[in-house]
Amino acid sequence: MGYHTFDAERADKLEEAGQRYQFISAEELLWAVSLSPDDTVADLGSGTGFFTDDVAPHAGEVYAVDVQEEMHEYYREKGVPENVVLVTSDVSDLPFDDGGVDAAFSTMTYHEFASDDVLAEVRRVLASHGRLVIVDWASTGTGEDGPPVDERYSADEATDALRDAGFTIEHEAVRPETFLLIATLE
Repeated sequence: MGYHTFDAERADKLEEAGQRYQFISAEELLWAVSLSPDDTVADLGSGTGFFTDDVAPHAGEVYAVDVQEEMHEYYREKGVPENVVLVTSDVSDLPFDDGGVDAAFSTMTYHEFASDDVLAEVRRVLASHGRLVIVDWASTGTGEDGPPVDERYSADEATDALRDAGFTIEHEAVRPETFLLIATLE
């Protein structure tokens, strides 16, 4: 699908903890990503760094990847943790070495970049036994929050795409508005 990106002029909305944690808590995200203190992690579609900030204290280095430089400007003003590197890039062309990332996660952005090419690129940069966590808006949701329903994927569609890209699905949770997938590489 690859529809629109989040409007950077509304970036303040991405900092509303009550709203953001309603769909995935920091604790659940950390559980899903399952980090070691020296791991290198990529937040794919990091926006203002809301969830990047939750992950950073538990990782060695975190790449906050966003296609919009305006989101990085917002993050700089907010304050970027020392171990976070801001990367302005499309997820389809990540500037990382093959196998250079131990884990990657996407919170509410998969619908913006999902494609076979992007999943191949994520697979390229993930290390052997690397982990990919996707939390996104479900096409089965009401559309009251998040993007329009017709811009979303179902958990089954995302699971099929990940399997086709060579990932193994370790965990799947489908909620009223969202889904959570944990996928790994062999």
